[in-house]
Amino acid sequence: MEDPSLPPPQLTPAERVREMWDDYRHLITGPRLLMAGAGLVVAIAVAVYLVVGANGAPRPEAVIPMATPLAVPAAPTAEPTPIVVHAAGAVYAPGVYLFRGEARVHDLVQAAGGLAPDADYDRVNLADTLVDGQWVYFPRFGQIQIPAPLNGGGLAGGLAAAQSGPLNLNTATTAQLESLPGVGPAIAAAFIEHRQRIGGFASVDGLLAVSGIGPSKLDQIRDLVAV
Repeated sequence: MEDPSLPPPQLTPAERVREMWDDYRHLITGPRLLMAGAGLVVAIAVAVYLVVGANGAPRPEAVIPMATPLAVPAAPTAEPTPIVVHAAGAVYAPGVYLFRGEARVHDLVQAAGGLAPDADYDRVNLADTLVDGQWVYFPRFGQIQIPAPLNGGGLAGGLAAAQSGPLNLNTATTAQLESLPGVGPAIAAAFIEHRQRIGGFASVDGLLAVSGIGPSKLDQIRDLVAV
């Protein structure tokens, strides 16, 4: 048995290390170890809560803010200009029709129920563009004089104004030629080309030299033309 009055024996460095290890081992074993582990779990949970947030979504300060692109306003769409057109002549339902925007003579024919059976459709340019306030007349087969509206207005594209007499073959325009029965754009173009080549017609019978004009077509327009 050691005498307490005597000073404790001096420990060697190796013995001091062993003694410190024994003390530390007692601290990290048993209940102390469980408490230390539980404390570590709690610390981790608190850290996750602070970063993620209570609702599971990242907290605003824990993420990098993203720039929001500015919305580019759409260009305003111009409203189509309505046009009002009067259909007259050889259509099933003559009258006044409203169109919401651009329309053509073909659209007017459809709106008016179609062309009548006796309509001379070769004298009408169905692709012509309609304008507001226009009066469009659809002629019938054999109709020479085209009536004019009392307050002015216009005829359908491709129709010539009413003639006061026979059409002069040496001065007629393409539109005037197309107003003749059975004469369309192709025949009118061939007529102009032939007239320029020969320098003019000496007689109405000279039309037989124009491509597309035969004896029957010449008899159809003979009384409507002159030189």
